[in-house]
Amino acid sequence: MQSLGIAFGVLLFSFIVTSILIIPFINLLYSWRFRRKSQITADVFGKLTPVFNRFHAKKAGVPIGGGLLVILVVSILFALILPLVKLFGQEVTSVHRDIGAEINIIFFTFLSFGILGLYDDIKKFFLLEKEGFFGLRMKHKFFLQLILSLIISLMLYQNLGISFINIPFVGTFNLGLMFIPFATFTILAFANAVNISDGLDGLASGSLMICLFGLWLLSASILDIPLSLFIAIWIGSLISFLYFNVYPARIFMGDVGSLAFGATLAVVGLLLGKVFALLIIGFIFVLEITSSFLQLLSKRFRKKKLFPAAPFHLTLQAQGWEEPKIVQRAWIIQILLTIFGVWLTVVR
Repeated sequence: MQSLGIAFGVLLFSFIVTSILIIPFINLLYSWRFRRKSQITADVFGKLTPVFNRFHAKKAGVPIGGGLLVILVVSILFALILPLVKLFGQEVTSVHRDIGAEINIIFFTFLSFGILGLYDDIKKFFLLEKEGFFGLRMKHKFFLQLILSLIISLMLYQNLGISFINIPFVGTFNLGLMFIPFATFTILAFANAVNISDGLDGLASGSLMICLFGLWLLSASILDIPLSLFIAIWIGSLISFLYFNVYPARIFMGDVGSLAFGATLAVVGLLLGKVFALLIIGFIFVLEITSSFLQLLSKRFRKKKLFPAAPFHLTLQAQGWEEPKIVQRAWIIQILLTIFGVWLTVVR
């Protein structure tokens, strides 16, 4: 009970700190011209995406990169708060024996994917992508994501000895060395899933916040104090960011946030051994990336679209759904899925 009280206090403190910093941060992004000059975009084949461009052209000029503030706040507050928790007599326990290794994996994921996303955002801010800045194209960025995901998977397997997954109502299975490619795929998929979902105001950040509440309950139930504190700080900062990210957004998460948050969400699920529960808790993200993947396959092999537009939220927009309606209903579905996913992990 004491650890839960600390976590709630940390969440509120993180919310307050982010709330104090976010308006000056938005102004700073404006002054640094950290905003996309145009919302016109293309798919991975270089073809224009007319549905996206029709509905999102008006968002040009809104600052992108809010995820950077969340990453900085969470990282700094965690570094300050964890020693204070120990100082005040709270035992820091974890399901993993090596607490330091667990923390290193979490923040390596959080920061490495954040840096990669920040690079991509900077290219968009200053239109450097047209100049081939540093020569990185989409396939190169995907390759870097793959390398980072593989490194993190190896750290999970070697440094923490994690090689298991839990399937609700079936049991726990040790994958052995096969855990490494499985974890690599999971991290890579969720990093891009959250990135793809970050297309409507509040969709990715709100859905992520709800997901994290479910994973926070799971981490607290097994007394994983470092992970519980990290998620609590993350949620508090996200709530403040979401206030400015809801329709009409004053700031966007950017790739710096979406890639870091998606990859870290996957790592949290892997650390808890609840990847299959994460597929349910994070189903909104799974739906978004699956619809995009199927659309790409259909274009490549059938030479025609499977959906009017992808990801799925663009199909809803093409059918006449207003942006706030899509986001709010997604949140409602996300709440139910999170409750269901948590229930699956605790039911016997």
